[in-house]
Amino acid sequence: MSGTGAGDTPHPVIHRNSLREQIAGALREEMMAGRLEAGRNFTVKEIAELYGVSATPAREALVDLGAQGLLRAEHHRGFTVPELCWEDFLEVFEARVLLTDSFYRQFSTRRALPDLTRLPSLRRRADAAVRAARAGNLDVMVGCDRRFWQEVSALLGNRRIGDYLDWLRVQSWMFAAPYLRAMPALGGVCWDRHPDLVDAIGAHDLAGAHRIICEYNLFTVRLLAGLAGQSLESVSVLGLLTEVADGEPLPVPVKPRAPQPPARTASGTESASGAGSRAGSAPAPGEDRSGRPRRGDEIGRELGLGLVPQPRWVPHTRFGRRLPEPPPEAPRGRPDPHPAPGR
Repeated sequence: MSGTGAGDTPHPVIHRNSLREQIAGALREEMMAGRLEAGRNFTVKEIAELYGVSATPAREALVDLGAQGLLRAEHHRGFTVPELCWEDFLEVFEARVLLTDSFYRQFSTRRALPDLTRLPSLRRRADAAVRAARAGNLDVMVGCDRRFWQEVSALLGNRRIGDYLDWLRVQSWMFAAPYLRAMPALGGVCWDRHPDLVDAIGAHDLAGAHRIICEYNLFTVRLLAGLAGQSLESVSVLGLLTEVADGEPLPVPVKPRAPQPPARTASGTESASGAGSRAGSAPAPGEDRSGRPRRGDEIGRELGLGLVPQPRWVPHTRFGRRLPEPPPEAPRGRPDPHPAPGR
């Protein structure tokens, strides 16, 4: 785990005013940034020794993260970071889109405006997120992006919904971080229109703010689908996003790490689901009539979070133990082909 200094202190610095929350927060950001990878297993004793605290606050922090679904408790084995697959990300992403879209419609129906007393703080968070995104520093970007969207959620005036959106965002980062860490450079890849959203909110332009958020979400899912080698056809809310976002076509610069070729028939031609079969027909969700991806934002960026001290890096040997594969279970409900002689 990376830290704030050059490693000259034996343990990460933890303030003593709230050990339980401090430890949980540090571990949460480790997982969001991909420094604490999926499958890593550790015990209460290891975490207590790492942060130089007693077992009680370490255990409480781990139990809290387990209750949030961010860690998995293993009987007699401690805790393990779960691995989130594409289907997990889709559930998280679609829940986030539907919730934010519903709240926008509520504001529009009531002709209500968000509380703008937090606008100066929101602008500071936006500036920090942009700097992190353009610098391509994932460790800082994660914290900046999360804190920016926490400020945006606070404008809704509903703490429970804000907490739920934050929980969804943490899991989104846990899924995205491994793919982003595999990229050679992140500078100029990540979304950096945070100030545009702040300007729209400050101008009471709810429709414009809604459009920017939809463009951000559309960019996010396109970026991660490309990195994970997944099809956008599985995104059920894609039509909702493209309906609102700007439809100006712009090629997506991020290609899948493992490109998926189009399905082909026995004759070697592209199948009916390929791009060639759509000529003259209605465009597929997320594409224009020429078959090119529709723009959800100026593709070339995404993500971001607040500048907070990071815990010190721990060598992989500390958290490198992975659970052994469970032995295959014997088939149930099938008769024994060689039964023992009856009594």
